Amino acid sequence: MKLVIQRVKRASCVVEGQMIAQIKQGLLVFVGVVDEDGDDDIAYAVRKLANMRLFSDENDKMNLSVKAISDGQILSISQFTLFAATKKGNRPSFDAAGHPDFAHRIYDQFNQALAQEIPTQTGQFAADMQIEAVNDGPVTIILDTKNR
Repeated sequence: MKLVIQRVKRASCVVEGQMIAQIKQGLLVFVGVVDEDGDDDIAYAVRKLANMRLFSDENDKMNLSVKAISDGQILSISQFTLFAATKKGNRPSFDAAGHPDFAHRIYDQFNQALAQEIPTQTGQFAADMQIEAVNDGPVTIILDTKNR
């Protein structure tokens, strides 16, 4: 799994003109899945995401996790394009991304596990989504479960 994590003041997801998810302060997380991902990758990603200290404490140091801040939330968005291959030509290849049925299952399992730790909203798998966010910082972190 590959996650792009952004600290946000707020974020939302719209599908076909309808708001399907929105959060206030927390993390906007773009989630990519490969066919080699499994329970171990989900557990690692959830543990790191829930406990990563990305929010400022009273001394303006990044010492607080999303769990530790008041009303911290996560908006999780599936994004197969995180596994784009760009070495050849000008059109990215997405062959490395997980097969859609498999990726959907892993994404759902990830979100269920995450929701047990932190209030979590989700986008719609394989939909054309419009994501709006007000980045906070900005703080953007890339987490790859294959690079521990």
